Amino acid sequence: QVQLVESGGGLVQAGGSLRLSCAASGSMFITNRMGWYRQAPGKQRELVADITRDGNTNYADSVKGRFTISRDNAKNTAYLEMNSLKPEDTAVYYCHLLTIWATDSWGQGTQVTVSS
Repeated sequence: QVQLVESGGGLVQAGGSLRLSCAASGSMFITNRMGWYRQAPGKQRELVADITRDGNTNYADSVKGRFTISRDNAKNTAYLEMNSLKPEDTAVYYCHLLTIWATDSWGQGTQVTVSS
C-alpha cells in the first residue's frame, strides 16, 4: 500500500504562484508515473500534468507554459510549480501515483484557490 501526502495548496491572487508537493511512502513499490489531477466544483476530475520515472512529462493544454511538474526519484516526491495562476485554476488538486505493476494510489487532495 502506497500513501501519498500532499502539501502546498492555499489561497493566492491571480497571477501568483504556488508549489505543490506530493511525498509517497510505503513498502515495496516502484513508481512508474506520478501526476496531478484537479477537480473543480461541479466538474469532473481532470489530468493537470504527469511525469514518468524517466522524466517524460505531459500537460493539459490549459496549463502548458504556466505549470511545471518535476520529481525526485530518490525521495519518491513529485512537485507541481504553478505560475501565472488564474481563477479557473481553482480546484482541489490530487496527487496520483502509478506503480510499475499498474496499481495506483491517490492523495487526499489539497485546495488551491485563486482570487481575481
